[in-house]
Amino acid sequence: MKTPPLLLLSAFIFLVSFRGDKKAYQLYDAKGKETSYEKLLKDAQQADIILFGELHNNPLCHWLEQELTKDLYGIKKTDLLLSAEMFESDDQVAISEYLAGKLSDKTFKDEVKLWNNYTNDYKPLLDFAKNNSLQFIAANIPRRYANLVYSKGLGKLDSIDGEAKRWMCPLPMKYDSTLKCYRDIYEAAGGHGGQNLPKSQAVKDATMAYFILKNWSNGKTILHYNGSYHSNYHQGIEWYLRQEKKDLKILTIGSTEQESIDTLAKAALNMADYIICNPASMSKSY
Repeated sequence: MKTPPLLLLSAFIFLVSFRGDKKAYQLYDAKGKETSYEKLLKDAQQADIILFGELHNNPLCHWLEQELTKDLYGIKKTDLLLSAEMFESDDQVAISEYLAGKLSDKTFKDEVKLWNNYTNDYKPLLDFAKNNSLQFIAANIPRRYANLVYSKGLGKLDSIDGEAKRWMCPLPMKYDSTLKCYRDIYEAAGGHGGQNLPKSQAVKDATMAYFILKNWSNGKTILHYNGSYHSNYHQGIEWYLRQEKKDLKILTIGSTEQESIDTLAKAALNMADYIICNPASMSKSY
């Protein structure tokens, strides 16, 4: 006896539903509604500045950074500029020389302060810029000066050499201790060290914003890569950008990890315009 077609279809639907498909990530909008990469790319095309907030050791974040970079370049060509937290501003000359083909890989690695995951995660972005004649901005304050703020206070930057001040945001620097991003750091440290710890974070945010704006002009799009905390909840870097230019079209991308990615956790709502939700079990790049 033949099995009725409707019964076969029902059985097939049951098997597919039972099997399921494990997602590597889910993209959400700020309100927690599922959205698509295509929508993200469409909105990114209209932005002046895109702040891509990654989880530093998450391979999916790095893959999406590369994909977005390639796809935006296909649309914007040399109107696209790249920028990163992962390179310190006093290494800009060496980076520009590398992009121009004046430094070998070995010399570059010897000369520049590189993160441990540079080869796998950031070199592909830098080499993409090199191969396509794109500008790449070393946007972060040299770590020694952020450490000086942490140990001695923000006022200590007034005493450093005038030449060194070229590699950071203009002083005196605005600072709002009531912003969630800095208040949370202060509270997590139990108030230890007073405001020096959150200020050491703020001077990074302010410096990145400064070099982003220094290199941006009308018609250009800057894609900036940073740790998600630096731009979550439209604070950090974005707050400093808007202190100087309120009408910028800024698009933020945030990243989070959850045991289940089927629904965005309440704590992650409004984290960014687009939120990459990763399984907590995802393999780490380091």
